[in-house]
Amino acid sequence: MNNQSIVLFLMGPTAIGKSKLSLQIKKKFSQIELLSVDSKLIYKGLDIGTDKPLEKDLRENFYRLVNIIKPQDIYSAIDFYKDATQEIKNILKFGKIPLLVGGTMLYFKILLNGFAYLPPSNALIRNYIYKNICLEKKARLFDILKKIDPVSSKKIHINDVQRVLRAIEIFFVSGGQPRSQLIQSVHQKLPYRIFQFGLIPHNKNILYTKIVRRFYNMLDCGFEKEVFNLYKKKDLNLSFPSINSIGYKQMWLYIQNKCSYQEMIDNTIKSTFHLVKHQLTWLNRWKNITLIYDNQKDLLIEKIQKILQNKN
Repeated sequence: MNNQSIVLFLMGPTAIGKSKLSLQIKKKFSQIELLSVDSKLIYKGLDIGTDKPLEKDLRENFYRLVNIIKPQDIYSAIDFYKDATQEIKNILKFGKIPLLVGGTMLYFKILLNGFAYLPPSNALIRNYIYKNICLEKKARLFDILKKIDPVSSKKIHINDVQRVLRAIEIFFVSGGQPRSQLIQSVHQKLPYRIFQFGLIPHNKNILYTKIVRRFYNMLDCGFEKEVFNLYKKKDLNLSFPSINSIGYKQMWLYIQNKCSYQEMIDNTIKSTFHLVKHQLTWLNRWKNITLIYDNQKDLLIEKIQKILQNKN
């Protein structure tokens, strides 16, 4: 394992078909091993709403970093970095090639650029902040961030409640050190040859139509029951990243009678559209990446084949 070892990245917006394509690539090239780069597929029990690959596909293809924690657990980007780098080492050790697949762009970014050490999440402090401050008004939460960490407050949007909450949590967990100071010490980047591919829509309207159909299919497959089973656990709430995610958050609010069924549908689809736009913005600004349209998947397979041939 050295800087001549090869690692493949496959990024793309939600619903574009990354998982299905990765399974095709895995079946075609026996030396490839799959590793998920998705902040929601890590959770056990979040299956329908995350469009998680079927259990049969997960088992047969050994999709790493899927179903590794409970919804009650807090899993940070740093946790992902540590787990992913270890899994990559494990794959390379056996002479295989890791194919990292997903749409959580922040995870890809820290693998490329390294990360700053931040203290692990503290559920007691996070829940205290959420219940005693966040529930009152997000503006008050943001005012606290401006006082304790003005630098971070200029980089985090007031509506990004999860990041605001995390920045405040870091301040208290670290004993009064602002997030903006802690992120100045960067840890190691991946020391491998990385080939990056981005799957993008050849027609955004077709992708948006697919997103709508996919969500209605989730509803038909029992998504409401899946979220209700999580709701009954009583040790989960919207402060947990697992629940405060697209689809789960909106269904949770519906179960709490805080919105109508149609509002739940409309808000989920709207949030998914916004996520896609955000992901595509990241991809269009990404360096050293080969962008491939979703109707040219064979081209991606050809490029991977050439990389593997050159390696051999």
